[in-house]
Amino acid sequence: MSNADPMNARKVLATQAGEVSYYDLTTVMTNDHLPYSVRVLLEAALRNVDGFVVTEDDVKTVAEWSPNGEAKEIPFKPGRVVLQDFTGVPAVVDLAALRDGAKRLGGDPQKINPLVPCDLVIDHSVQVDHFATHDALDLNLLVEFQRNRERYEFLKWGQQAFDNFSVVPPGTGIVHQINLEYLANVVMTTDGVAYPDSLVGTDSHTTMINGLGVVGWGVGGIEAEAVMLGQPIYMLTPRVVGFKLTGEMPEGATATDLVLTVTQVLREAGVVGQFVEFFGPGLATMSLPDRATIANMAPEYGATVGFFPVDDVTLDYMRLTGRSAETVDLVERYCKTNQLWRQETVEPMFSRVMELDMGTIQPSLAGPKRPQDRITLADMQPVWQKTLGELGGEGTATAVPVERDGETFELTHGDVVIAAITSCTNTSNPDVLVAAGLLARNAVAKGLTVKPHVKTSLAPGSRVGTDYLAEAGLQDDLDALGFNLVGYGCTTCIGNSGPLPVEIAAAVETNNLVVCSVLSGNRNFEGRVNPHVRANYLASPPLVVAYALAGTTDIDLVNDPIGTDADGNAIYLKDIWPGTDEVNQTVAGCVKAEQFTSRYADVDTGPEQWQQVQSTTGDLFEWKDESTYVQHPPFFRSMTLDVEPIDAISGARCLALLGQSVTTDHISPAGAIKPTQPAGGYLQRQGVEPKDFNSFGSRRGNHEVMMRGTFDNIRVRNAMAPGTEGGFTTYYGPATPADPADTFKPDNDVAPGDVTSIYDAATAYQTHGIGLVVLAGGDYGMGSS
Repeated sequence: MSNADPMNARKVLATQAGEVSYYDLTTVMTNDHLPYSVRVLLEAALRNVDGFVVTEDDVKTVAEWSPNGEAKEIPFKPGRVVLQDFTGVPAVVDLAALRDGAKRLGGDPQKINPLVPCDLVIDHSVQVDHFATHDALDLNLLVEFQRNRERYEFLKWGQQAFDNFSVVPPGTGIVHQINLEYLANVVMTTDGVAYPDSLVGTDSHTTMINGLGVVGWGVGGIEAEAVMLGQPIYMLTPRVVGFKLTGEMPEGATATDLVLTVTQVLREAGVVGQFVEFFGPGLATMSLPDRATIANMAPEYGATVGFFPVDDVTLDYMRLTGRSAETVDLVERYCKTNQLWRQETVEPMFSRVMELDMGTIQPSLAGPKRPQDRITLADMQPVWQKTLGELGGEGTATAVPVERDGETFELTHGDVVIAAITSCTNTSNPDVLVAAGLLARNAVAKGLTVKPHVKTSLAPGSRVGTDYLAEAGLQDDLDALGFNLVGYGCTTCIGNSGPLPVEIAAAVETNNLVVCSVLSGNRNFEGRVNPHVRANYLASPPLVVAYALAGTTDIDLVNDPIGTDADGNAIYLKDIWPGTDEVNQTVAGCVKAEQFTSRYADVDTGPEQWQQVQSTTGDLFEWKDESTYVQHPPFFRSMTLDVEPIDAISGARCLALLGQSVTTDHISPAGAIKPTQPAGGYLQRQGVEPKDFNSFGSRRGNHEVMMRGTFDNIRVRNAMAPGTEGGFTTYYGPATPADPADTFKPDNDVAPGDVTSIYDAATAYQTHGIGLVVLAGGDYGMGSS
């Protein structure tokens, strides 16, 4: 932050906590109808003018933003960075390696240090190995620490080695919910200067914080590292889509149904790379968790942000979640004084305006492999039957007998084998969690049970979720249906669903069954949730419970019975669905401010296993050659003080020719590692047994694993290797053997014309200095950051 004030914008504001300085937007704003999200960019430019990185011309560029003006490059300096452990570990690995490089070149390693606050939340490492038991949480936590001890030792080293870097321990919650409930203050202060909270994060769903009036979005690790080291994000002035919300939600509809509709509408409209800002009379009746639910899925509808400006709803949520009276006062005074408070009577100007009447929302799901493919509940059965044919299940095996735990049952196409209440989209929202609990209570009272082939799980976004479910007496009802607590973190949605029971997995694989998952998540891309599950549907938490009871997607839950009671009477979904008034009254009685203040009072302590993790100390990390989780990357080993010119690319070959909607999960998988994949082969050569592979995401601190995982999703279809599925290509380069001096070498010898792994082909090409290109269709790179 620059201490200069060349544009004479610095003023003083009185607050309950004393006077603070701030940079007054009215000194540079040329239009009172500037979108609120753009005002945050303008304030950051105004406050950081130094004549070098940020100039007065940059300020004028933002101040003169117009709805359809020419896009111009501007620097944006976010106030902080958030990281989760899958993407955060490689970022910290890079910084540790950069410190080594600095020392080797005679520099001071301590100068490699975050200059803005950075919070890393360990939330992506818990897997659902144990479920439907009272001790599932403890057992999964035990396995988590056994698998990830190397990573946790490394992060504990980083916490003591770097300034401005904190770690929230495992077993606490999902990064975005902790950000929403605790980390974000809406207005920050540094050296007596107040300014809007803003951030970037190494997870695409960083946008959830937009629901609190905080501008932030997900970026790649390299961009996040640059911000950590004081560099700006260089971006084009955004187009801003105004999304007007009117009306009120109808009986039976949830925030999940609303966000699936918003996702479908905006993805069809094409808002990739644009800001979406919500406005209209509908905001007045919308709770902040509902706003956060919509903001969370900005990556699914393609926008950079899904922004809700600060208003009274923001302040009410801050009070509920235990923010101090002084903090709330600062937010209110600052935002009202500095043009950042939502004015209902002043409509901002937008690049274009869209409108949605919330009264038209219907219960919905989305799938089987894209979040934008919404299906109304009423249409689910016929759509599923069409999908089954598209997935190659039509006309094959019907019902397969399975015996498990002394019980025999049948498994067939369309059966639900995973029903998971998971993900930051919904588990930040008490309304839908309580609705799931109430539906469970009503189902138990009717004598309904979950089908035996369904793997059930509940993974709240923070420990507060457990508190209010217990306060309402609903956890016992969820437990009775097998929705026991399995962990606090990102589970099924990131691919940490854990294995299916052996008997079910064998039946699926042997008989080529097309089975389903229903999850309250935001991601259902191919190969992500579970390698045995080919059709994955996003749904609200109460619908997750409903489909667990039904046991299949091949059912009309609007008109067909979901089951029968003890007397053989048909029970319909409408008989057990909780009313909106009941949900609202229950939430009002069970969600309390003291739950938040109590849980976050010792947020840094963590479970006993975390407290027992020992790590090295000092400025430099002590790398271990034998580690399969954390390895010194090669980027800085040959670094010199001389900058080499960038060579032109010529004579390149095509490595992959891909189709439409290739996601980041196809490009760099986060889920399970199969023994037959190149990464699995590497790990086995290092002495790691398949049961200890963990996941690609957990091993992102080891470049040897991640190189072999690139384009190695089990569902990648590369036209360079027709008829294959997985990470294969055809190699056309000169024959190996490789040059012994090369850093990377193929795992296997390849010859021209061979169909081989993408890793082996790429490294073989590298040994001969042959450049490579990847060709892909629309929506390439959609998904996670």
